[in-house]
Amino acid sequence: MIKNIGEIPRIAQAASAETAASGRPPETSFGDLLANAIDNVEQAQNQSNQAIEKLQTGESRNIHEVMIAMEKAGISMRLMVNMRNKIVEAYQEVMRMQI
Repeated sequence: MIKNIGEIPRIAQAASAETAASGRPPETSFGDLLANAIDNVEQAQNQSNQAIEKLQTGESRNIHEVMIAMEKAGISMRLMVNMRNKIVEAYQEVMRMQI
């Protein structure tokens, strides 16, 4: 399930509290966070595909639930693409820096 964006400050606060308490960085790396985000997008896509299949086979008659699942998957994919674009921009900015 896709987590609400409102949970980001809580996650950041928990990570900073963990760092302050232990004196070392948290165990979750940026790569782990990125992998979790990709997994969440994949789950949303799978849920959308399952909802479409159920509608096509007549197992489900709730078109609004299918549309909601499709929209969640679309929004999560657009968010992931925008995150990727920002990461690429940041990388390019660092590469343009002169030493």
